[in-house]
Amino acid sequence: MKKMITVLDGLNYSSSAVEYAVFIAQQEMAHLVGVFPEDITYRSYALYDLVDESGVSDQRIRDYADKDKQTRARSVERFELACQEAGLNYSVHKDQDIALDAILHESIYADLMIISSKETFNRRKEDPPSHFLKHLIAEAVCPILLVPSAFKGLDKSVMLYDGSPSSVYAIRMFDYTLPSLKYKPVKVVSVKSPSSDLHLPDGKLMKEFMKRHYPDASYHVLQGIPWEVIPDYLQKGHSSTIVVLGAYHRSRLSRWFHPSMADALMSALACPLFIAHCK
Repeated sequence: MKKMITVLDGLNYSSSAVEYAVFIAQQEMAHLVGVFPEDITYRSYALYDLVDESGVSDQRIRDYADKDKQTRARSVERFELACQEAGLNYSVHKDQDIALDAILHESIYADLMIISSKETFNRRKEDPPSHFLKHLIAEAVCPILLVPSAFKGLDKSVMLYDGSPSSVYAIRMFDYTLPSLKYKPVKVVSVKSPSSDLHLPDGKLMKEFMKRHYPDASYHVLQGIPWEVIPDYLQKGHSSTIVVLGAYHRSRLSRWFHPSMADALMSALACPLFIAHCK
């Protein structure tokens, strides 16, 4: 039985993250952990909310703190109810630490992390990917599934491949982590310059590898600048498509999936992204 975690902000509950997590845990017969970081530096209110005509109000501090506590408790209850209704084995972790540190520590002991692509752990709004997500994706030591704000299911897979070890590693981890998707439609997509041939990088070895993991996969080689043609190509797909990539790491980037590419996918697409990288 695999262990999967879904990271949830108790002050800004993501229903879609829970829906995806429950759906996947059911498919894979996994144990699901709801991770609720209770970061003391993060709250729903600003300092000016605590001030009245006499200055900072102790009563307001208590009232706002109690409100946050109740909101977090309701979020945990919603997660537990969703797991119970689905008949899952589950548990809840309330980590008393800086959110990023707590989640990175949890990632050591997880087979998959599921989190909203709009997660910030910050009361200020940010365009995706947030500063928090950039750091999380770069440093996590388990695969991450970033999910959109609405649950659309998982009907097909697009695997981004550039001939690098990282892109192959992501495909391998996708198969190991989510074997229930093996027999759904799979495309392997690569990009080459307009002056190059349309052969897949390391085509013989790659197809031999894929035959053992996804024997019915189809292959598509696009031409152009990768971080331009890939988002455009993927936007034509369905939101139930899961995109697999393996190149979001500060020190070991693949040949063409550099951070701006991954950032573009997170901001432009409304479909799940499975990200794994070689450490």
